[in-house]
Amino acid sequence: MNTLSFLSRFAMAATALALTAACNPISNSFANEPEQGRVIENANAYAVLEPRQRIAPENEMLNDRLDTLLPALMEEQGLDMWLVLNREKAEDPVYFSLVPQPTFAARRTTMLVFNRLPDGTVERLTVNTYPFGDPYESAWSGGNLDEQWQALGELIVSKNPARIGINMSRDWSAADGLSKALYDRLIDVLPSDYQSRLVSAENLVVRWVESRSAKELAVYPHIVGLARGVIAEAFSARVITPGVTTTDDVAWYIRERFEALNLPIWFMPYVNFQRPGLDCAQDNPFCGETGVIQRGDVLHTDVGICYLKLCTDTQEMAYVLHNNETDAPEGLKAALRTGNHWQDILTENFVTGRSGNEILAATQQQAQAEGIVSSTYTHPIGFYGHAPGPTIGMWDNQGETPIQGDWPLYPNTAYAIEGYVKQAVPEWGNQWVQMKLEQSAYFNGEHVIYLAGRQTQLHLIR
Repeated sequence: MNTLSFLSRFAMAATALALTAACNPISNSFANEPEQGRVIENANAYAVLEPRQRIAPENEMLNDRLDTLLPALMEEQGLDMWLVLNREKAEDPVYFSLVPQPTFAARRTTMLVFNRLPDGTVERLTVNTYPFGDPYESAWSGGNLDEQWQALGELIVSKNPARIGINMSRDWSAADGLSKALYDRLIDVLPSDYQSRLVSAENLVVRWVESRSAKELAVYPHIVGLARGVIAEAFSARVITPGVTTTDDVAWYIRERFEALNLPIWFMPYVNFQRPGLDCAQDNPFCGETGVIQRGDVLHTDVGICYLKLCTDTQEMAYVLHNNETDAPEGLKAALRTGNHWQDILTENFVTGRSGNEILAATQQQAQAEGIVSSTYTHPIGFYGHAPGPTIGMWDNQGETPIQGDWPLYPNTAYAIEGYVKQAVPEWGNQWVQMKLEQSAYFNGEHVIYLAGRQTQLHLIR
């Protein structure tokens, strides 16, 4: 499959998805069927490129970001130059989001220099022993380490930038990639009047990492669909034999299925169950046990993969039918509907410019007014499963989160819509059940659009 057809096909799919969401905004009515629900039965319907085939689309998306996104972000943040300095085995967290594939390391010492020109374009330069080639221009290559650092200092002086961004940050780990040793060497090769021009690039790093391009949004639904498809396979009789299969068996099926597809996970999949007789207190942040799965259990899993440099984070729920059942008890289905309504409350509060803390507070106020027992801990996704951007609650802190929670919401950013609701189940003697939900979505500036739909029906295991 050539690169053009690959990206073009997904661009058309993403456009259709966006138009559908725009014409069918999430319903305000709890009584209505939840919008954007989608049942995905397995991963077989989704193509997975071989590792060699992934290089071209990944590099096409990188070049597009460097051409269209980086200049605008550097102007937005008022930076004339951005330095990303790396050493092998100690790469900057943003390094791999900036370099072409196949790149496995910052060989020896690798220096990336982004210099904004008067016309607004950005020069992409390297000062490396081993030049990258496209999309970078080599400003120096060869020689020893001292000569390399001297060349960097001379390059910076020749460009005469007023504000030079470096990746040092107290609050954002993704923006804190410049080590003390590299900083010291940088200071050594800069004239004193240039040293005072160094400023933190933390805001640029966060904006670079959180922003999603049109080409990325074209392929992202496919990636999330793969994750949801493997969950559907795991939550089926194909994998689970009630009374025999354990939660660990299911977790390892998920992990090994992704390995067979050559899709890296970014955390070990987790599976647990709830059942009548296992107390789920209202104030317990997480309910669920591990062990042998039985009929009548409610199952939960948490799964995350990365593909084409983009990561997912997904939690879904299932029910193991008794022999005389053809559907889950109404009380469990009602709890899931409440969970979908909580998602709607949360996403309807996504407004450009609002902080994560403001979105959290508005969501909590509305949910509490409607008598919904819930917890919200939604976070950005993208190049990382837990990406920088606005934190919207944390599982262990339902109050304001300083710094990360104060970050405003921008359009064209992606999120794991994550949290839970708890509800009494009449069929379980009014015992609480916890519906732990998480679906990958993006915010286009007006609406939250689930990248591969969302779960609105329990997986049923016969």
